[in-house]
Amino acid sequence: MPTPAAVGHRIVHSGPHLTGHTLIDARVRALLADVADLAPLHVTPALPVVDAARELLPDVPHVACFDTVFHKDLPAQARTYAVPERWRAEYGLRRYGFHGLSYSWALQRTAQALGRPVDNLQVVLVHLGGGCSACAVRNGRSVDTTMGLTPLEGLVMSRRSGSLDPGALLWLQRRHGLSTDELDDTLHRHSGLLGLSGISGDTRDLVRARAAGDAAAALALATFTLSCRRGIASMAASLDRLDALVFTGEIGEDQPEVREEICSALTVLGVRGGLLVPELEDLLREGLRRIDQARRGVPVLVVATGETQQIAAETRRVLGM
Repeated sequence: MPTPAAVGHRIVHSGPHLTGHTLIDARVRALLADVADLAPLHVTPALPVVDAARELLPDVPHVACFDTVFHKDLPAQARTYAVPERWRAEYGLRRYGFHGLSYSWALQRTAQALGRPVDNLQVVLVHLGGGCSACAVRNGRSVDTTMGLTPLEGLVMSRRSGSLDPGALLWLQRRHGLSTDELDDTLHRHSGLLGLSGISGDTRDLVRARAAGDAAAALALATFTLSCRRGIASMAASLDRLDALVFTGEIGEDQPEVREEICSALTVLGVRGGLLVPELEDLLREGLRRIDQARRGVPVLVVATGETQQIAAETRRVLGM
């Protein structure tokens, strides 16, 4: 391959001081290290990759592309936690939102598919993969999302718990003596679909296990799809209308059973089941498919995951390429 003109890095969390995609220099690198504990599954392992790439390719620019940037203009009521002002001001406790690179890509593809400008769309975007979230977009801007200060909040995920009663965590610490490290490890790595099923965090495994009569797999999928419906409905509450429901992410693009179970129980939003099932090869080649049948109800689309392409686009934009 030819020597690259630049390197784009996906960095999940920007923290409070970086509000746009940016060149990585010593100052930015230090700021990234300071927020690594807010996304330990993502930023912590990403930083050694950044360092290695900068060492191996010292003569090309390196750009940090953040998942949080898409949500940087969240309305105050959507980004604010109901905690004392001291926690918000001194500790920086607020909601950031994630999966922004995926959402940026999916939003542009949705606008093209519907033949409407981005700034005239009100849609709910759902990224379902190892991490899962939903986002409300009003006229091209994120106005609400299910993830918060960290990527642990919100929907049930593959191995992450999603939202929990905070009182449950206090109870586990006080009554059962669980340490912070134990809670951290369990909530990030041993919960979600894996914790519910006891066998796998992969929906493909769980769909097969459910078909074979595994009750725990059935419960895991039912809990997951209910969590997704709750998230979608809560995002719709931040919109005036619903122009489309859009799925992306590995599960979103390649698990028709999950899409069907979510949509068939969302008739209250004008979404219907009986979805078409595109071949994955066709979806990946074409980039998107509209899957609601006979154009009944709210349009439902699947967009092939495009985080890599969006990183390339944002890197070029930062460098004026």
